[in-house]
Amino acid sequence: MADKITSRSQDYSQWYIDLVRSAKLADYSDVRGCMVIRPNGYAIWEKMQAALDAMFKDTGHVNAYFPLFIPESYIAREAEHIEGFAPECAVVTHGGGEELAEKLYVRPTSETIIWASYKKWIQSYRDLPILINQWANVVRWEMRTRLFLRTTEFLWQEGHTAHATKEEASEEVLRMISIYKKFAEEYMALPVIMGRKTDSEKFAGADETFCIEAMMQDGKALQAGTSHHLGQNFAKAFDCQFQTSAGELDFVWATSWGVSTRLIGALIMAHSDDRGLVLPPKLASRQVVVIPILRGDKTAVLEQADAIVCTLKKHGIPAFVDSSEQNSPGWKFAEYELQGIPLRIELGPRDIAGKKCVVARRDTLEKTELPLDDTFSMQVSEILNNIQQNLYDRALSFRNEKTIEVNSYEEFKTAVENGFVIAHWDGTDETESRIKEETKATIRVLPEEQEYLDRYKMMEPGICIYSGKPSARKVVFAKAY
Repeated sequence: MADKITSRSQDYSQWYIDLVRSAKLADYSDVRGCMVIRPNGYAIWEKMQAALDAMFKDTGHVNAYFPLFIPESYIAREAEHIEGFAPECAVVTHGGGEELAEKLYVRPTSETIIWASYKKWIQSYRDLPILINQWANVVRWEMRTRLFLRTTEFLWQEGHTAHATKEEASEEVLRMISIYKKFAEEYMALPVIMGRKTDSEKFAGADETFCIEAMMQDGKALQAGTSHHLGQNFAKAFDCQFQTSAGELDFVWATSWGVSTRLIGALIMAHSDDRGLVLPPKLASRQVVVIPILRGDKTAVLEQADAIVCTLKKHGIPAFVDSSEQNSPGWKFAEYELQGIPLRIELGPRDIAGKKCVVARRDTLEKTELPLDDTFSMQVSEILNNIQQNLYDRALSFRNEKTIEVNSYEEFKTAVENGFVIAHWDGTDETESRIKEETKATIRVLPEEQEYLDRYKMMEPGICIYSGKPSARKVVFAKAY
């Protein structure tokens, strides 16, 4: 129940954990650093999977599966890659009661094992492009667990593509980060900023990393998806060459891109409140709950409740009835608010007599009456669509309010405690590192979208807030998860 949840104003971090556990989304595992994703949480992941998978397939991608275990020699072939991931890796040294001749790394990401296969599959430009996605689990050793946000094992998808030219790979990188943006905004109702990472923040082994960044309700940033241009780095590491259409040998160009169950954490922190989870209808496996008020003629109320659910399902709206009598209607109201069901229908004898019902929205907690006539399903659908749009609009308004442009380092240090900061940066790793060390804030993204560039005049030259040196453009700073 909601009384188990610490308020956001009291302790935002504890509020998040209380909500995840009280709404039965996930729980801690006896295995250190790992979590158990409970049915309510996994249902959200299934909805995310279904939407993303359809988007991937619409753009020509196919699914495959590669081994969980990666030979140490494969990991070591790409020096920058191993340097970035080695501290997070879990390593198997024994199997079948014997010490292994070669250590096996438990998949932290799959570039190396996949490129070992691509080398076998690619000989000619006719074999390209390869557009493969994998739904899998990965392991990155974590000491401090935060459900959905930071765990030793988590679920994700990772796309790995091979191309004949640098330009084709570049198109793929932008195509996939645009798909992530579309998914975040249209399904998660989460406004994001799309752009490039700085060299120090890019993926280990990548030439270039693009990302989408979202703002949570505490003003911190959360990276919600990445797409990497890997150049020819992995092709060279695995000697993956092909014959071009001109008859010459060249190394293959590569990309990788991915999102994870971390998105569930983003969803929670972007929209939920002190009563519990708030879910966008598009990601709710149960969009409507009907709660009968069982007084007087119970049979008539239950029959009408079942009829409502049947009608809604026929119109593609997932609905269910809670007809249990061990808990009061008030308890059920609070419980389904906690679980984030977007719409609640209250139905009692007087409602049936008046051929109407009461409908309560989870996002605004507003109640309205709807007639039980031929327009009912259409009106419910319109309300659900309105909830979806309202959550996006509310999150966007919040982000805009919490985004501040500054011209001095003193202003910056105060502003970055409360949200996103737009400021000039001189483009050096040294300045970026010092700001991070002194404030714990990082450059989240170099925006690429024209709307954002225009709104904040991002490409206008100026003076770096830290070093006082010339700056070619502004960037987005924030503290982050």
